[in-house]
Amino acid sequence: MTRRELPYDVAVTTAAHACPQGDDWVDLCAGALPVAAVGEWLVRPDCGATVVFTGTARDHSEDRDGVDLLVYEAYEGHAERRMGEVVAEARRRWPALGRVAVLHRTGEVPIGQAAVVVGAAAGHRDEAFTGARWLIDAVKASVPIWKRERWTGGDDWGLDGAALVDADQVPTPTDPVAGGR
Repeated sequence: MTRRELPYDVAVTTAAHACPQGDDWVDLCAGALPVAAVGEWLVRPDCGATVVFTGTARDHSEDRDGVDLLVYEAYEGHAERRMGEVVAEARRRWPALGRVAVLHRTGEVPIGQAAVVVGAAAGHRDEAFTGARWLIDAVKASVPIWKRERWTGGDDWGLDGAALVDADQVPTPTDPVAGGR
């Protein structure tokens, strides 16, 4: 089977996602995430570094082979508020961040498609890399979004759930990019 024949390697059509006018982009999306648009939106003349992290649905999880579909659910108002708190905390920790994006998909996410995208832009790579790394960790640790997995033999909630914490309780990554600016 060639790469083009894989079921998740189909063109993804998306509804128009309007990029925000400001420097923060927070969104829950019922359809495909605008990953390319996030990357383009992050660019600012004063930001020499942009980092985009995309988490895609994979075909397995702990003790579950043959996963063929993920379904994400969220209490939308609460999840969006917590995503905004993640962005605010990132800005508090890294004041040099230019633009920041946190988008998560809800509903069905086929294998190979994006479930979450975060992005950070800054004048230098250290802030962009560390900020983006912290953003994804903070989304997973503090935003109430639940994952259901379907696999060969069943379906159930994901096994990697944990009690939520506030964004300010998520530790800062200790492995910054080597080499400085």
